[in-house]
Amino acid sequence: MTNPPSDSPINIKNFRNFLLARFSFIMALQMVNFAVAIYIYELTGSKLSLGLLGLSEVIPAISFALYAGHVIDRNDKRSLLLRNMFLFFVAVIGLGFMVSDYARQNLSTSFLEYGIYSLIFLTGIFRAFTGPTMQSIVAQLVPKEQLAKAISWSSASWQTAAVAGPIASGILIDTMGSFTTFSIAVAFLIIAFTTVFIIPKLPVVHTNQQQKTWESVKEGLRYVWQTKTLLSALSLDMFAVFFGGATALLPVFGKDILHLDATGISILKAAQGVGAILVLFWLTRHPLKNAQGKTLLYCVAAFGVMMIVFAISQSFWLSLGALFLAGIFDGISMLVRGTILQMFVPDHMRGRVSSVSSMFINSSNELGAFESGIAAQAMGTVPSVIFGGCMTLVVVYATWVKAPSLRKMEY
Repeated sequence: MTNPPSDSPINIKNFRNFLLARFSFIMALQMVNFAVAIYIYELTGSKLSLGLLGLSEVIPAISFALYAGHVIDRNDKRSLLLRNMFLFFVAVIGLGFMVSDYARQNLSTSFLEYGIYSLIFLTGIFRAFTGPTMQSIVAQLVPKEQLAKAISWSSASWQTAAVAGPIASGILIDTMGSFTTFSIAVAFLIIAFTTVFIIPKLPVVHTNQQQKTWESVKEGLRYVWQTKTLLSALSLDMFAVFFGGATALLPVFGKDILHLDATGISILKAAQGVGAILVLFWLTRHPLKNAQGKTLLYCVAAFGVMMIVFAISQSFWLSLGALFLAGIFDGISMLVRGTILQMFVPDHMRGRVSSVSSMFINSSNELGAFESGIAAQAMGTVPSVIFGGCMTLVVVYATWVKAPSLRKMEY
């Protein structure tokens, strides 16, 4: 195995610890989310319940995002991350009880369903802080000249966990049950907490500690609004994934159309992440050199086409291939968006701008999950995903025409 180049951020101990922490935390998050989605669909038999699950998380994540950005910029990011990881740990313990055999035998279905929604609501609050903190902390762990490569490594770490988490969760559910699944997720949370604890406290870079909360929030919003390239990239992601994401309906496609067990569904869920991981690791060695704005638009359009292919497929292998290619296109677009976010934002505003970014991301993912559940209930599962893929193509065309600064952007 070859050693990393001398200018690689992997050579920095604190950054390596951060990568392990991010991988472990997202691994636990993905394992829990997948297990809860499988459980609640089996519990209720309702497609709408999957949408409500996403809605339960996105409401607090969006509601607290702007305040979270203000808090992140005014505090040591490492200590803030530790506090929220601990709170997430407590919520996971509660979810583990809710999906246990004891709870199902002794508590009513409605109590379990709404108890899960309530605990997922709490995790949404914690995510409002942990996501932007993890995004903004990278710039304090590596020199500026290594930041682009560090973003690639950080994204690859996230995607690797996003792949491994659902696979591990599906296999563990089928072979050992929910209790073991949640126990291993808790172990990953402990690893994440420990590796963040090893990182030394980081300096606070906010330049105006006396600034009032609302003034601080408005400054972050104003910066995003005035930086048109950044605003266009975030808007493209929000609307494209809002309409084009089919992952919230994977339990429905897996069980009702492709007739898969939990392991098979987890492999489908992982396929998109595998494509993203491969392209992200490739891009750590072969970064995009030019025309990054056009590349972003092309990749989002191709992602929409793959969602349409996935919707009409009745073959496991065709569905797997469509999701894999969608992951490749999504990985490239994710890297371009992440690089724009880090390169265009001054240090003292990274928390606030990352929180605004998280609002766009959460809107696209969790509200997209809610939209998918509603659309599937109203239109049918397959037509709803075809409609979403077509709307993604419409969003790309509108962005191409209305946002020339993004189309022409290079870094």
